[in-house]
Amino acid sequence: MQAGIDIKSLYSDYVKTLETYIMFRIKQEMIRLTPELKAKNRTPINLSIGAPTQAPPEFVINALKNCLNEPGIHSYSVPKGEMYFLEAIASRMKKRFSVNLDPNTEIFSLIGSKEGLAHIFRCLINPTLNEKEQDIIMIPDPGYASFKEQIKVVGGKAYSIPLNYGNNFMPNLNELIKNLENEGFSPSKVKAVVINYPNNPLGATATREYLKEVVAFCRQRNILLVSDAAYADMYFGDQEPPASIFEFEGAKDIAIEFHSLSKPYSMTGWRIGWACGNKDAVGILGKMKSTVDTGIFKALQKAGAEILVSDEGDEYIKKANVMYQKKQEILVKGFKELGWDMDSLIIPKATFYLWLPVPSRFKDSEEFCQKVLETSGVVIVPGTGFGENGEGFFRLSIVAEDNDLYKVIERMKEDGFTWN
Repeated sequence: MQAGIDIKSLYSDYVKTLETYIMFRIKQEMIRLTPELKAKNRTPINLSIGAPTQAPPEFVINALKNCLNEPGIHSYSVPKGEMYFLEAIASRMKKRFSVNLDPNTEIFSLIGSKEGLAHIFRCLINPTLNEKEQDIIMIPDPGYASFKEQIKVVGGKAYSIPLNYGNNFMPNLNELIKNLENEGFSPSKVKAVVINYPNNPLGATATREYLKEVVAFCRQRNILLVSDAAYADMYFGDQEPPASIFEFEGAKDIAIEFHSLSKPYSMTGWRIGWACGNKDAVGILGKMKSTVDTGIFKALQKAGAEILVSDEGDEYIKKANVMYQKKQEILVKGFKELGWDMDSLIIPKATFYLWLPVPSRFKDSEEFCQKVLETSGVVIVPGTGFGENGEGFFRLSIVAEDNDLYKVIERMKEDGFTWN
């Protein structure tokens, strides 16, 4: 390299401390250790991935194939989304949640909900490096690992909403505002509250009464309510179907909600979802998106529209949820055999995650997860990957084949990873 060349010196101050997404870091470590693990009959079993591993519905695959030769299907789509996709979303929201949405003003297509969330944060934050002057987005902690970095990279402050057994994963937001003020931050700087029920990584759900309180809190303070509903269709047992925030009076005045086809239909690689709700919030998100990307491939929108309104799609979700419940039962029984006091824990009835405590003999959650990987080839995620309040816990995804789930318990038992 030529002397004096320093590309890093050109970086924005807002990205200099940006961390690599934890799932990428874990995968890199798994790849590094794979030869050694294979040599000792511990080929990695990946329970870190937050994504379905089964194929999407055959119905949606066929729908995609069948439209690929339609005239104009391969040309640009508008960022907002084709009307057949937007109308299908409106139909789905009406059928699933009894929510009425105007496809012309209250729905916008997304290349997966992740990018939509990043864009809405950018729309809200006036960037500054002065922490006490930063606009604040309140985020769940533990919560989706991308929230904090998405906010930091655009010059905002991510303020933790602690989720724990003490508050039953439904904290009092008025108390948090008081805490925020006591820490030297101005409540007037709070631009948005992010909720994520069912929650990643906890699997926790919220009561309807609590969601009403959140809506009232945001309306009273003129704070945007950002609802990440990516797991709304993933529930089982006698769990009440998770709600859309728009089932509650006044929510459309103050809220925007994000949905994805990734989790319920196993379509993670298709990158297709939507934002919906308050027309002003949806509108500014659309303006931002239109400057940085273009519309989703029309064929994906057409196939997505068909699966959203189909009986086949509903049946796929039901069968998948039954499958996840069985997988959860395998691991709950297995960890109980390993000594975990599963009866005292809140076992989720939604998502495909388990959130379990780390045995006290380990220094922290990262040490535990690293040792389990190095010794047993079982890939799990330390709770700190989801926020400071995740310390002392680890997350498992229950998406692996049943035989692999049994192997996980067998390996941990053989290798001494019991509770005591």
